[in-house]
Amino acid sequence: QLQLVESGGGLVQPGGSLRLSCAASGFTLDAYAIGWFRQAPGKEREGVSCISSRGESTNYADSVKGRFTISRDDAKNTVYLQMNSLKPEDTGVYYCAASFPGYYRGNYYLKVPNMDYWGKGTLVTVSS
Repeated sequence: QLQLVESGGGLVQPGGSLRLSCAASGFTLDAYAIGWFRQAPGKEREGVSCISSRGESTNYADSVKGRFTISRDDAKNTVYLQMNSLKPEDTGVYYCAASFPGYYRGNYYLKVPNMDYWGKGTLVTVSS
């Protein structure tokens, strides 16, 4: 059974850091692109960052550029999102999603309709 499981969320003060993980089971990630999305209460789900298959291309939403870094370790079947300098507006449920094929570039994998499989999310709360 194909599954994506997010972890690493929690409560952090403004300016702090968190690292989210997205672990895949039931399939190998290497041919898939992975996107990280978030959804704040009362808002639509938005793309935050994405990485193509083999990590050849990454993309970020303007709101997180310079603060978030996406990476993948295909040997561990896991994708990470390092989040630094967190702000209260980064609060939300963070989801990872996979899409095949994974070789498109640009912001293709930041769009919800282009993703095939979704995890159930992990909550990130940035608050003092």
